[in-house]
Amino acid sequence: MLTQCEQCLTHKELKVLYDIASLISDSRDIQKSLEKSLQALKNSLHLDNCVIYEIEDELLKVYASLGFSKFQKVNSEYKIGEGATGLAAQSGEPVVIENVHNDILFLNKSGNKSTNTISYIAVPMIAENDVIGVIGANITKDTQIDFEETVRILSIISSLFAQYINSHTVIEQEKQRLQELKQYYKMEWDSKVHNFGDIVGDSEQMQNVYKVVERIAQSDVTVLVRGETGTGKELVAAAIHKRSKRADEPFIKLNCAAITDTLLESELFGHEKGAFTDAKETRKGRFELADGGTLFLDEIGDISASAQVKLLRVLQEREFERVGGSKTIHVNVRLVAATNRDLEQMVKDGEFREDLYYRLNVIPIDLPPLRKRGKDIALLVNFFLERSMQNHKKRVLITDEAMAKLMSYPWPGNVRELENTIERIVLMGNEDGINAEDMSLLLPALKNTELFEKEMQTSNAHESYSTEDMTLEDIEKDALIRALERTNGNQAEAAKNLGITQRQIGYKVKKYGI
Repeated sequence: MLTQCEQCLTHKELKVLYDIASLISDSRDIQKSLEKSLQALKNSLHLDNCVIYEIEDELLKVYASLGFSKFQKVNSEYKIGEGATGLAAQSGEPVVIENVHNDILFLNKSGNKSTNTISYIAVPMIAENDVIGVIGANITKDTQIDFEETVRILSIISSLFAQYINSHTVIEQEKQRLQELKQYYKMEWDSKVHNFGDIVGDSEQMQNVYKVVERIAQSDVTVLVRGETGTGKELVAAAIHKRSKRADEPFIKLNCAAITDTLLESELFGHEKGAFTDAKETRKGRFELADGGTLFLDEIGDISASAQVKLLRVLQEREFERVGGSKTIHVNVRLVAATNRDLEQMVKDGEFREDLYYRLNVIPIDLPPLRKRGKDIALLVNFFLERSMQNHKKRVLITDEAMAKLMSYPWPGNVRELENTIERIVLMGNEDGINAEDMSLLLPALKNTELFEKEMQTSNAHESYSTEDMTLEDIEKDALIRALERTNGNQAEAAKNLGITQRQIGYKVKKYGI
């Protein structure tokens, strides 16, 4: 049977073990949790000058302590085997100094010995059969447990601390390894595609784009990327973000044309709960989500007049209110906008605010259409071909004839159309090779140019017809008109003759006001 005193001491030991286990399991700040654990050890068992040493570069250095000044922490370093603390690390066994006043093993480098101090105990911390540090404590006249009990409780606690510190070290090392691996793959990927992410091209026009991106990436200046649909405006925005000082912060995207006017402001600035019928909870907008990073607004020319006013205010003041809210929210966002529309003409027509236009058009970047990029087409064909073959685990050969056909096509849909075309080639082609004759079967889009010319020739065989001074849009519009005339306005039949879908011909009829 245990005496009442022994039961009390056992209860205290269990209590301090429970407190320490709770502290090191709930905290992410390892040093603070260890210092709180040492405080619990002091409060419960009256052990003084508790300190945890960690082995680093063959030295025992203070990792966590109570009441140690910066000078004491630096001065309290021990070599392995030096003094009682170093001896505990060297032997892997607890070292007890019964009388600190006359034992030369007690070096007292911290200078914390007092007349109340009786003994010193150093216990090694062992993880995976290796000593990773030492826990030390002074026994004073107020300590209520003896040497044997102190060694026992410190041995248990040292095991808890060792596992805690070792797990934390392993996690931090894994985080560092993953970060380095991420950086390696990023550099590897960038190096394969001209160090500009997914942007592929060596033409003079693209080299000029690269130069502008490199020059302005590190600043916070607003950028307006202009170009036809499918030229890669979003990729340029991403390249700017990746090279900026905001690269580790969010890159948030929004296609303004894909959102209705009624929802656009909510998407941009967020809304409060109950702001409108479906606002069942508070929601952050894209500006808040992009705080600290970059916000890319595509099709900026399609935003409503009210959204233009709010956007202008954000660009000027870097603040806004959520829809249905009154609290002013401040953000630090770099804005990259993009459009395929003629903003200057829209300003003249009163469709776009002039002051907003000048706020957006600080640094303009004009992307060339694919038809003006020359040999970049071949680079892109090979790039998309390789990627698509890997995705579909299939080998397809494009012959020189087929490549010439691809090079001569005007690509009204630009890079996006080329990517989809190559995907179709891989899915429907074979290892024997794709030649020019196969194109009419595999690639309906490539028939458009031939059909346009044929339509012009057959519709008026007695007239001389030249397209030398016509733009691609003029040629396309004229061919559409002639195709519709020949089919008595039947869009489905005209689309079939032109090798395009009904949706595409409907869009083009609307686009050209036919």
